[in-house]
Amino acid sequence: MSLVCPSSLREMMADEHDDSSKLRHDSAPPSLFMRIIRKEIPSFEVYDDPHVYGFLAQDAIRHGHVLLIAKVEVDYFVDVPEPYYSAVFQAAKPVSRAIQEVTGCVRVGTIIAGWDIPHFHYHLVPMFEYEDLDPARVNQYSDAENRTLADAIRNVLAS
Repeated sequence: MSLVCPSSLREMMADEHDDSSKLRHDSAPPSLFMRIIRKEIPSFEVYDDPHVYGFLAQDAIRHGHVLLIAKVEVDYFVDVPEPYYSAVFQAAKPVSRAIQEVTGCVRVGTIIAGWDIPHFHYHLVPMFEYEDLDPARVNQYSDAENRTLADAIRNVLAS
């Protein structure tokens, strides 16, 4: 998932006073993330509860990069209703600890960018140095690598 704002999104954001982007219209198709939550699109799940779903990022800054997404379709993080908003940040603590244990990283950095997919998501990125938060460093890992890492994170969370 790219953290860069595509030009088409920049154009859509030209009118800063249009509040319609905050609201999800029933006739709009579900976002990519809602389709992942509904299991219509496969993902490497690491966390799931009634309000939050977590999975390995397809385009990972570092292997172990997890996206936590609210199970309500709201674009901008400040508009996410409770209990979904708090649940994402509560889930971030144990998931970050599991990422750190499995990857051996120095710390887990976080990003809320909101440019790429119109659905609030919280990036948890294993960091060995500050530059590990640079979205230009994205990589893709094999399904086997992702499956192994997702299993390891889930196992730590379960223990």
